[in-house]
Amino acid sequence: MIPRYSRPEMVAIWSPESKFRIWYEIEAHACDAMADLGVIPRENAEAVWKAKDVEFDVARIDEIEAVTKHDVIAFLTHLAEHVGSEEARFVHQGMTSSDVLDTCLNVQLTRAADLLIADLEGLLAALKRRAIEHKDTVRIGRSHGIHAEPTTMGLTFARFYAEMDRNLSRMRDARAEIATGAISGAVGTFANVDPAVEEHVCDKLGLVPEPISTQVIPRDRHAAFFATLGVIASSIENIAIEIRHMQRTEVLEGAEFFSMGQKGSSAMPHKKNPVLTENLTGLARMVRAAVIPAMENVALWHERDISHSSVERMIGPDATITLDFALARLTGVIDKMLIFPENMLENMNKFPGLVMSQRVLLALTQAGVSREDAYAMVQRNALKVWEHRTDFKEELLADADVTAALSPAEIEEKFDLGYHTKHVDTIFARVFGEE
Repeated sequence: MIPRYSRPEMVAIWSPESKFRIWYEIEAHACDAMADLGVIPRENAEAVWKAKDVEFDVARIDEIEAVTKHDVIAFLTHLAEHVGSEEARFVHQGMTSSDVLDTCLNVQLTRAADLLIADLEGLLAALKRRAIEHKDTVRIGRSHGIHAEPTTMGLTFARFYAEMDRNLSRMRDARAEIATGAISGAVGTFANVDPAVEEHVCDKLGLVPEPISTQVIPRDRHAAFFATLGVIASSIENIAIEIRHMQRTEVLEGAEFFSMGQKGSSAMPHKKNPVLTENLTGLARMVRAAVIPAMENVALWHERDISHSSVERMIGPDATITLDFALARLTGVIDKMLIFPENMLENMNKFPGLVMSQRVLLALTQAGVSREDAYAMVQRNALKVWEHRTDFKEELLADADVTAALSPAEIEEKFDLGYHTKHVDTIFARVFGEE
Protein backbone atom coordinates (compact mmCIF):
# COMPACT_ATOMS: atom_id res chain seq x y z
CA MET A 1 0.00 0.00 0.00
CA ILE A 2 1.25 3.47 -0.84
CA PRO A 3 2.52 5.59 2.09
CA ARG A 4 -0.26 8.17 1.59
CA TYR A 5 -2.83 5.76 3.00
CA SER A 6 -0.66 3.92 5.53
CA ARG A 7 0.05 4.13 9.24
CA PRO A 8 3.39 2.93 10.62
CA GLU A 9 2.20 0.38 13.18
CA MET A 10 0.14 -1.59 10.67
CA VAL A 11 2.80 -1.29 7.98
CA ALA A 12 5.37 -2.74 10.39
CA ILE A 13 3.38 -5.96 10.72
CA TRP A 14 3.85 -6.60 7.00
CA SER A 15 7.48 -5.57 6.66
CA PRO A 16 10.00 -8.20 5.48
CA GLU A 17 11.83 -7.78 8.79
CA SER A 18 8.68 -8.68 10.77
CA LYS A 19 7.95 -11.61 8.51
CA PHE A 20 11.42 -13.09 8.86
CA ARG A 21 11.34 -12.56 12.63
CA ILE A 22 8.09 -14.58 12.82
CA TRP A 23 9.58 -17.28 10.57
CA TYR A 24 12.54 -17.48 12.90
CA GLU A 25 10.35 -17.81 15.99
CA ILE A 26 8.34 -20.59 14.36
CA GLU A 27 11.51 -22.52 13.54
CA ALA A 28 13.13 -21.90 16.95
CA HIS A 29 10.04 -22.92 18.92
CA ALA A 30 9.67 -26.01 16.72
CA CYS A 31 13.28 -26.96 17.53
CA ASP A 32 12.55 -26.60 21.25
CA ALA A 33 9.54 -28.91 20.98
CA MET A 34 11.52 -31.46 18.97
CA ALA A 35 14.30 -31.40 21.55
CA ASP A 36 11.73 -32.02 24.29
CA LEU A 37 10.59 -35.07 22.33
CA GLY A 38 14.17 -36.28 21.84
CA VAL A 39 13.91 -35.92 18.06
CA ILE A 40 16.88 -33.55 17.86
CA PRO A 41 19.72 -32.84 20.31
CA ARG A 42 19.00 -30.18 22.93
CA GLU A 43 22.23 -28.34 22.10
CA ASN A 44 21.12 -27.89 18.50
CA ALA A 45 17.82 -26.40 19.60
CA GLU A 46 19.61 -24.05 21.97
CA ALA A 47 22.05 -23.05 19.24
CA VAL A 48 19.19 -21.76 17.10
CA TRP A 49 18.36 -19.21 19.80
CA LYS A 50 21.79 -17.64 19.29
CA ALA A 51 20.08 -15.72 16.50
CA LYS A 52 17.34 -14.29 18.74
CA ASP A 53 18.81 -10.78 18.62
CA VAL A 54 19.90 -10.94 14.99
CA GLU A 55 18.64 -8.37 12.50
CA PHE A 56 18.02 -10.60 9.52
CA ASP A 57 19.49 -9.16 6.33
CA VAL A 58 16.62 -8.83 3.86
CA ALA A 59 18.97 -8.04 0.98
CA ARG A 60 21.04 -11.15 1.73
CA ILE A 61 17.93 -13.34 1.82
CA ASP A 62 16.81 -11.86 -1.50
CA GLU A 63 20.27 -12.57 -2.91
CA ILE A 64 20.04 -16.23 -1.88
CA GLU A 65 16.47 -16.51 -3.19
CA ALA A 66 17.64 -15.25 -6.58
CA VAL A 67 19.60 -18.51 -6.82
CA THR A 68 17.32 -20.95 -4.93
CA LYS A 69 14.04 -19.52 -6.32
CA HIS A 70 12.56 -20.48 -2.93
CA ASP A 71 11.95 -17.94 -0.20
CA VAL A 72 11.86 -20.29 2.80
CA ILE A 73 15.04 -22.11 1.74
CA ALA A 74 16.71 -18.74 1.25
CA PHE A 75 15.76 -17.75 4.79
CA LEU A 76 16.93 -21.07 6.27
CA THR A 77 20.25 -20.69 4.45
CA HIS A 78 20.67 -17.20 5.91
CA LEU A 79 19.72 -18.47 9.37
CA ALA A 80 22.45 -21.12 9.12
CA GLU A 81 24.93 -18.35 8.34
CA HIS A 82 24.23 -16.93 11.79
CA VAL A 83 23.79 -20.15 13.76
CA GLY A 84 26.32 -22.33 11.98
CA SER A 85 25.54 -25.05 9.45
CA GLU A 86 26.25 -27.91 11.84
CA GLU A 87 24.16 -26.38 14.62
CA ALA A 88 21.31 -25.54 12.22
CA ARG A 89 21.12 -28.92 10.50
CA PHE A 90 17.98 -29.93 12.42
CA VAL A 91 16.10 -26.69 11.74
CA HIS A 92 12.86 -27.29 9.77
CA GLN A 93 12.99 -31.00 10.69
CA GLY A 94 9.95 -32.76 9.22
CA MET A 95 8.32 -29.45 8.30
CA THR A 96 7.18 -28.05 4.99
CA SER A 97 7.30 -24.46 3.80
CA SER A 98 3.59 -23.91 4.31
CA ASP A 99 3.98 -24.74 7.99
CA VAL A 100 6.07 -21.58 8.22
CA LEU A 101 4.25 -19.45 5.66
CA ASP A 102 0.70 -20.15 6.78
CA THR A 103 1.42 -19.93 10.48
CA CYS A 104 3.26 -16.66 9.90
CA LEU A 105 0.41 -15.22 7.82
CA ASN A 106 -2.08 -15.98 10.55
CA VAL A 107 0.17 -14.38 13.17
CA GLN A 108 0.28 -11.27 10.98
CA LEU A 109 -3.49 -11.28 10.46
CA THR A 110 -4.17 -11.64 14.19
CA ARG A 111 -1.82 -8.75 14.93
CA ALA A 112 -3.51 -6.71 12.23
CA ALA A 113 -6.88 -7.63 13.74
CA ASP A 114 -5.74 -6.35 17.13
CA LEU A 115 -4.99 -2.95 15.59
CA LEU A 116 -8.30 -2.90 13.73
CA ILE A 117 -10.16 -3.78 16.92
CA ALA A 118 -8.47 -0.86 18.67
CA ASP A 119 -9.37 1.38 15.70
CA LEU A 120 -13.02 0.36 15.95
CA GLU A 121 -13.06 1.01 19.68
CA GLY A 122 -11.71 4.52 19.06
CA LEU A 123 -14.33 5.18 16.39
CA LEU A 124 -17.09 3.93 18.67
CA ALA A 125 -15.99 6.33 21.40
CA ALA A 126 -16.17 9.25 18.95
CA LEU A 127 -19.59 8.22 17.63
CA LYS A 128 -20.97 7.82 21.15
CA ARG A 129 -19.71 11.22 22.23
CA ARG A 130 -21.30 12.95 19.23
CA ALA A 131 -24.53 10.97 19.63
CA ILE A 132 -24.95 12.10 23.23
CA GLU A 133 -23.99 15.67 22.29
CA HIS A 134 -26.71 15.84 19.63
CA LYS A 135 -29.29 13.48 21.10
CA ASP A 136 -32.01 16.14 20.89
CA THR A 137 -30.76 18.06 17.85
CA VAL A 138 -33.72 17.73 15.49
CA ARG A 139 -33.18 17.18 11.78
CA ILE A 140 -35.33 15.85 8.99
CA GLY A 141 -35.14 12.17 8.20
CA ARG A 142 -35.03 11.33 4.52
CA SER A 143 -36.10 8.36 2.47
CA HIS A 144 -35.16 8.19 -1.22
CA GLY A 145 -33.39 11.51 -0.59
CA ILE A 146 -36.77 13.17 0.09
CA HIS A 147 -37.98 14.69 3.36
CA ALA A 148 -39.77 12.03 5.41
CA GLU A 149 -40.31 12.71 9.14
CA PRO A 150 -38.26 14.36 11.91
CA THR A 151 -35.45 12.49 13.64
CA THR A 152 -32.39 13.75 15.53
CA MET A 153 -28.72 14.04 14.70
CA GLY A 154 -28.04 12.02 17.83
CA LEU A 155 -30.04 9.13 16.42
CA THR A 156 -27.98 9.32 13.23
CA PHE A 157 -24.76 9.01 15.20
CA ALA A 158 -26.32 6.29 17.39
CA ARG A 159 -27.30 4.31 14.31
CA PHE A 160 -23.73 4.41 13.05
CA TYR A 161 -22.49 3.48 16.53
CA ALA A 162 -24.70 0.38 16.58
CA GLU A 163 -23.49 -0.61 13.12
CA MET A 164 -19.84 -0.23 14.08
CA ASP A 165 -20.46 -2.08 17.34
CA ARG A 166 -21.67 -5.02 15.28
CA ASN A 167 -18.53 -4.68 13.19
CA LEU A 168 -16.42 -4.80 16.34
CA SER A 169 -18.06 -8.13 17.22
CA ARG A 170 -17.46 -9.37 13.69
CA MET A 171 -13.80 -8.33 13.85
CA ARG A 172 -13.30 -10.13 17.15
CA ASP A 173 -14.90 -13.25 15.70
CA ALA A 174 -12.74 -12.98 12.57
CA ARG A 175 -9.63 -12.68 14.73
CA ALA A 176 -10.57 -15.78 16.69
CA GLU A 177 -11.23 -17.74 13.50
CA ILE A 178 -7.95 -16.78 11.83
CA ALA A 179 -5.78 -17.38 14.93
CA THR A 180 -4.73 -20.93 14.01
CA GLY A 181 -1.38 -22.43 13.13
CA ALA A 182 -0.25 -25.59 11.40
CA ILE A 183 3.03 -27.52 11.80
CA SER A 184 1.74 -30.74 10.28
CA GLY A 185 4.19 -31.61 7.49
CA ALA A 186 3.95 -32.17 3.78
CA VAL A 187 0.26 -33.11 3.46
CA GLY A 188 -0.89 -32.47 7.00
CA THR A 189 -0.54 -36.04 8.33
CA PHE A 190 2.21 -35.35 10.92
CA ALA A 191 4.19 -38.22 9.36
CA ASN A 192 7.53 -36.53 10.01
CA VAL A 193 6.62 -34.09 12.79
CA ASP A 194 4.84 -34.85 16.04
CA PRO A 195 1.54 -33.02 16.73
CA ALA A 196 3.10 -31.88 20.01
CA VAL A 197 5.42 -29.65 17.99
CA GLU A 198 2.43 -27.88 16.45
CA GLU A 199 0.82 -27.46 19.86
CA HIS A 200 4.02 -25.97 21.31
CA VAL A 201 4.60 -23.53 18.45
CA CYS A 202 0.98 -22.37 18.44
CA ASP A 203 1.00 -21.84 22.19
CA LYS A 204 4.14 -19.70 21.98
CA LEU A 205 2.68 -17.58 19.15
CA GLY A 206 -0.77 -17.09 20.66
CA LEU A 207 -2.52 -19.38 18.16
CA VAL A 208 -4.49 -22.60 18.43
CA PRO A 209 -3.63 -25.69 16.36
CA GLU A 210 -5.61 -26.05 13.15
CA PRO A 211 -7.83 -29.13 13.79
CA ILE A 212 -7.07 -30.57 10.35
CA SER A 213 -4.79 -29.05 7.75
CA THR A 214 -3.53 -30.38 4.45
CA GLN A 215 -0.29 -28.75 3.40
CA VAL A 216 -2.06 -25.48 4.09
CA ILE A 217 -4.48 -24.02 6.60
CA PRO A 218 -8.00 -24.07 5.07
CA ARG A 219 -8.69 -20.84 3.23
CA ASP A 220 -12.32 -20.52 4.25
CA ARG A 221 -10.90 -18.93 7.41
CA HIS A 222 -9.15 -16.27 5.36
CA ALA A 223 -12.21 -15.72 3.20
CA ALA A 224 -14.26 -15.01 6.32
CA PHE A 225 -11.56 -12.66 7.61
CA PHE A 226 -11.40 -10.56 4.44
CA ALA A 227 -15.18 -10.61 4.09
CA THR A 228 -15.34 -9.04 7.54
CA LEU A 229 -12.92 -6.34 6.42
CA GLY A 230 -15.19 -5.73 3.43
CA VAL A 231 -18.29 -5.33 5.62
CA ILE A 232 -16.47 -2.86 7.87
CA ALA A 233 -15.35 -0.92 4.79
CA SER A 234 -18.95 -0.77 3.59
CA SER A 235 -20.02 0.64 6.95
CA ILE A 236 -17.32 3.29 6.65
CA GLU A 237 -18.73 4.23 3.26
CA ASN A 238 -22.25 4.31 4.71
CA ILE A 239 -21.19 6.96 7.22
CA ALA A 240 -19.08 8.82 4.66
CA ILE A 241 -22.01 9.07 2.22
CA GLU A 242 -24.24 10.59 4.91
CA ILE A 243 -21.62 13.23 5.75
CA ARG A 244 -21.06 14.00 2.07
CA HIS A 245 -24.78 14.56 1.63
CA MET A 246 -24.98 16.79 4.70
CA GLN A 247 -22.13 18.94 3.40
CA ARG A 248 -23.81 19.75 0.08
CA THR A 249 -24.32 23.51 -0.24
CA GLU A 250 -28.10 23.26 -0.47
CA VAL A 251 -28.21 20.99 2.62
CA LEU A 252 -25.31 22.07 4.86
CA GLU A 253 -26.48 20.31 8.01
CA GLY A 254 -22.99 19.06 8.83
CA ALA A 255 -19.51 19.28 7.37
CA GLU A 256 -15.95 18.09 7.68
CA PHE A 257 -13.74 20.41 9.69
CA PHE A 258 -11.95 22.88 7.39
CA SER A 259 -8.56 23.79 8.85
CA MET A 260 -6.77 27.12 8.71
CA GLY A 261 -4.88 27.39 5.43
CA GLN A 262 -6.78 24.50 3.82
CA LYS A 263 -7.75 25.01 0.17
CA GLY A 264 -10.83 23.46 -1.38
CA SER A 265 -10.15 24.09 -5.06
CA SER A 266 -7.27 25.23 -7.22
CA ALA A 267 -9.71 27.28 -9.32
CA MET A 268 -12.51 28.39 -6.95
CA PRO A 269 -11.37 29.89 -3.65
CA HIS A 270 -14.83 29.63 -2.08
CA LYS A 271 -14.94 25.81 -2.14
CA LYS A 272 -15.11 23.63 0.97
CA ASN A 273 -15.22 20.08 -0.38
CA PRO A 274 -15.87 16.87 1.62
CA VAL A 275 -12.52 15.47 0.51
CA LEU A 276 -11.94 13.18 3.49
CA THR A 277 -15.25 11.36 3.22
CA GLU A 278 -14.93 11.16 -0.55
CA ASN A 279 -11.51 9.60 0.05
CA LEU A 280 -13.08 7.15 2.50
CA THR A 281 -15.60 6.10 -0.14
CA GLY A 282 -12.70 5.27 -2.48
CA LEU A 283 -10.70 3.46 0.20
CA ALA A 284 -13.76 1.34 1.04
CA ARG A 285 -13.84 0.17 -2.57
CA MET A 286 -10.22 -0.94 -2.33
CA VAL A 287 -10.80 -2.96 0.84
CA ARG A 288 -13.82 -4.65 -0.71
CA ALA A 289 -11.71 -5.46 -3.76
CA ALA A 290 -9.88 -8.01 -1.59
CA VAL A 291 -13.03 -9.98 -0.77
CA ILE A 292 -13.67 -11.81 -4.04
CA PRO A 293 -10.03 -12.98 -4.46
CA ALA A 294 -10.09 -14.22 -0.87
CA MET A 295 -13.26 -16.19 -1.62
CA GLU A 296 -11.70 -17.64 -4.76
CA ASN A 297 -8.67 -18.77 -2.73
CA VAL A 298 -10.79 -21.30 -0.85
CA ALA A 299 -10.76 -23.80 -3.73
CA LEU A 300 -7.26 -25.30 -4.01
CA TRP A 301 -6.12 -28.46 -5.78
CA HIS A 302 -5.97 -31.55 -3.57
CA GLU A 303 -3.80 -30.93 -0.50
CA ARG A 304 -2.53 -27.62 -1.88
CA ASP A 305 -1.45 -25.47 -4.78
CA ILE A 306 -0.05 -21.95 -4.67
CA SER A 307 -2.72 -20.09 -6.60
CA HIS A 308 -3.67 -18.41 -3.32
CA SER A 309 -0.15 -17.27 -2.48
CA SER A 310 0.29 -14.31 -4.83
CA VAL A 311 -3.19 -13.08 -3.91
CA GLU A 312 -2.49 -13.11 -0.19
CA ARG A 313 0.88 -11.41 -0.55
CA MET A 314 -1.07 -8.44 -1.91
CA ILE A 315 -4.43 -8.43 -0.15
CA GLY A 316 -3.04 -9.19 3.31
CA PRO A 317 -1.06 -5.96 3.63
CA ASP A 318 -3.19 -3.82 1.32
CA ALA A 319 -6.59 -4.54 2.87
CA THR A 320 -5.50 -4.31 6.50
CA ILE A 321 -3.31 -1.23 6.00
CA THR A 322 -6.05 0.54 4.04
CA LEU A 323 -8.77 -0.30 6.54
CA ASP A 324 -6.58 0.78 9.46
CA PHE A 325 -6.00 4.14 7.77
CA ALA A 326 -9.68 4.53 6.86
CA LEU A 327 -10.91 3.84 10.39
CA ALA A 328 -8.45 6.36 11.83
CA ARG A 329 -9.45 8.94 9.23
CA LEU A 330 -13.16 8.44 9.90
CA THR A 331 -12.60 8.79 13.65
CA GLY A 332 -10.92 12.13 13.02
CA VAL A 333 -13.79 13.26 10.79
CA ILE A 334 -16.39 12.37 13.43
CA ASP A 335 -14.39 13.98 16.23
CA LYS A 336 -14.09 17.33 14.44
CA MET A 337 -17.30 17.28 12.41
CA LEU A 338 -19.22 20.57 12.31
CA ILE A 339 -22.97 20.39 12.98
CA PHE A 340 -25.42 23.14 11.98
CA PRO A 341 -28.71 22.78 13.94
CA GLU A 342 -30.19 25.99 12.55
CA ASN A 343 -29.80 24.73 8.99
CA MET A 344 -31.45 21.46 10.00
CA LEU A 345 -34.56 23.31 11.19
CA GLU A 346 -34.55 25.58 8.16
CA ASN A 347 -34.38 22.58 5.81
CA MET A 348 -37.16 20.81 7.67
CA ASN A 349 -39.39 23.85 7.34
CA LYS A 350 -38.62 24.46 3.67
CA PHE A 351 -42.11 23.10 2.95
CA PRO A 352 -43.85 24.32 6.12
CA GLY A 353 -45.46 21.56 8.14
CA LEU A 354 -45.37 19.04 5.32
CA VAL A 355 -43.43 16.42 7.29
CA MET A 356 -46.41 16.01 9.66
CA SER A 357 -48.60 14.46 6.97
CA GLN A 358 -48.70 10.97 8.51
CA ARG A 359 -49.90 12.31 11.87
CA VAL A 360 -52.81 14.01 10.13
CA LEU A 361 -53.53 10.87 8.10
CA LEU A 362 -53.67 8.73 11.24
CA ALA A 363 -55.79 11.27 13.08
CA LEU A 364 -58.36 11.29 10.26
CA THR A 365 -58.62 7.49 10.27
CA GLN A 366 -59.02 7.51 14.06
CA ALA A 367 -61.79 10.10 13.62
CA GLY A 368 -63.74 7.69 11.43
CA VAL A 369 -62.59 8.59 7.93
CA SER A 370 -61.66 5.64 5.68
CA ARG A 371 -57.95 5.30 5.00
CA GLU A 372 -58.46 5.84 1.28
CA ASP A 373 -60.42 9.06 1.80
CA ALA A 374 -58.06 10.25 4.51
CA TYR A 375 -55.04 9.69 2.27
CA ALA A 376 -56.67 11.61 -0.58
CA MET A 377 -57.56 14.50 1.72
CA VAL A 378 -54.05 14.78 3.13
CA GLN A 379 -52.31 14.30 -0.20
CA ARG A 380 -54.24 16.97 -2.06
CA ASN A 381 -53.25 19.52 0.58
CA ALA A 382 -49.69 18.27 0.70
CA LEU A 383 -49.32 18.67 -3.07
CA LYS A 384 -50.32 22.32 -2.77
CA VAL A 385 -47.41 22.79 -0.38
CA TRP A 386 -45.07 21.02 -2.80
CA GLU A 387 -46.17 23.17 -5.71
CA HIS A 388 -46.76 26.57 -4.11
CA ARG A 389 -44.71 26.52 -0.87
CA THR A 390 -47.81 27.27 1.18
CA ASP A 391 -48.23 26.25 4.82
CA PHE A 392 -49.54 22.70 5.26
CA LYS A 393 -51.41 23.45 8.47
CA GLU A 394 -53.15 26.43 6.92
CA GLU A 395 -54.17 24.34 3.91
CA LEU A 396 -55.68 21.72 6.22
CA LEU A 397 -57.55 24.33 8.24
CA ALA A 398 -59.03 25.64 4.98
CA ASP A 399 -60.19 22.20 3.84
CA ALA A 400 -63.80 21.61 4.82
CA ASP A 401 -63.51 17.83 4.60
CA VAL A 402 -60.59 17.87 7.02
CA THR A 403 -62.19 20.26 9.49
CA ALA A 404 -65.39 18.21 9.39
CA ALA A 405 -63.41 15.37 10.97
CA LEU A 406 -60.84 17.28 13.06
CA SER A 407 -61.18 20.45 15.12
CA PRO A 408 -58.64 23.27 14.67
CA ALA A 409 -57.13 22.35 18.06
CA GLU A 410 -56.78 18.74 17.00
CA ILE A 411 -55.08 19.81 13.76
CA GLU A 412 -52.78 22.16 15.65
CA GLU A 413 -51.75 19.37 18.01
CA LYS A 414 -50.56 17.27 15.10
CA PHE A 415 -47.73 19.74 14.45
CA ASP A 416 -45.95 19.19 17.77
CA LEU A 417 -42.32 18.40 16.96
CA GLY A 418 -41.77 16.69 20.30
CA TYR A 419 -44.12 13.90 19.20
CA HIS A 420 -41.37 12.57 16.92
CA THR A 421 -38.62 12.60 19.54
CA LYS A 422 -40.50 11.13 22.50
CA HIS A 423 -38.77 7.73 22.24
CA VAL A 424 -35.21 8.95 21.67
CA ASP A 425 -34.24 7.99 25.24
CA THR A 426 -35.62 4.49 24.69
CA ILE A 427 -33.55 4.05 21.54
CA PHE A 428 -30.44 5.41 23.25
CA ALA A 429 -30.92 2.95 26.11
CA ARG A 430 -31.08 0.11 23.58
CA VAL A 431 -27.91 1.26 21.85
CA PHE A 432 -25.77 2.47 24.75
CA GLY A 433 -27.34 0.77 27.76
CA GLU A 434 -29.27 2.32 30.60
CA GLU A 435 -26.48 4.75 31.57
